[in-house]
Amino acid sequence: MIERRSRLARVVQVEIPVLAIVLFALAPYAWMVITSFKPNEEIAQWPVAYWPSEGTLQHYRDLLARTTFAGNLLNSFIVAVGAVTVGLLVSVPAAYAFSRFRFRGRRFLMVQFLVVNMFPIVLIIIPLFVLMRALGLLDTFLGVIAGHSTFAIPFSIWMMTSYMNAIPPELDEAAIMDGASRLQTIRLVILPIVMPGIVTTGIYIFVTSWNEYLFAMMLSGQNVRTVTVALQLFIGEFTVQWGLLTAGGTLVAIPVTILFLLVQRRLVGGLTAGAVKS
Repeated sequence: MIERRSRLARVVQVEIPVLAIVLFALAPYAWMVITSFKPNEEIAQWPVAYWPSEGTLQHYRDLLARTTFAGNLLNSFIVAVGAVTVGLLVSVPAAYAFSRFRFRGRRFLMVQFLVVNMFPIVLIIIPLFVLMRALGLLDTFLGVIAGHSTFAIPFSIWMMTSYMNAIPPELDEAAIMDGASRLQTIRLVILPIVMPGIVTTGIYIFVTSWNEYLFAMMLSGQNVRTVTVALQLFIGEFTVQWGLLTAGGTLVAIPVTILFLLVQRRLVGGLTAGAVKS
């Protein structure tokens, strides 16, 4: 009897609220996907048709054939992969240095990385725009990647530093005593252990860059237009192309969803790896 009450209490107090939160979070995405398969006349129909009477792929065909959205997807992928590459190349060595070495200004720099994330990114977009214009990097992949890396690297260094701190320094000392150099120690000992954290940080940078809008809008143009900027073009002053907008939003969500499904185990391991210091 007590066990049955305990089970009932768990269902009422935990499982039902969690299910309600999940449904509340997924409802907009489900509605977006369903709307992308509706004909135009059903999208504007009143009362609202919650399910299409006859599904259609016309919005997807129009999106890929009559617009530059396919090229925008490729642009976003190139920018996101570039941001991940730059972010990891900077944050992994920096995190190792902050974790293993004690130098003057170390704590001040770490605090500055945290402070950068406390302020709205809109505060640096104008100076960054002026800098990119002076360097001739506006509307280039390099310029957009540099802009995305600007706000991704500080938090990535914090993440990677926590993972590095969870690795006992004795492993470094043992490898050096066996004749390994510092770079060999990092490559052969540290990197394999911290790989879950690297994957987690890489996913964070990729998703952040893939979904970023403000930097992409300010630093790109017709040559390097990302999907977030392209989606905004379907919203006019007097009308919204809901079919193209929802179809584009669905296509944008697919790569990130597949990425999470492929690396979910390693992602969970990376998120918890830096939580407890050994």
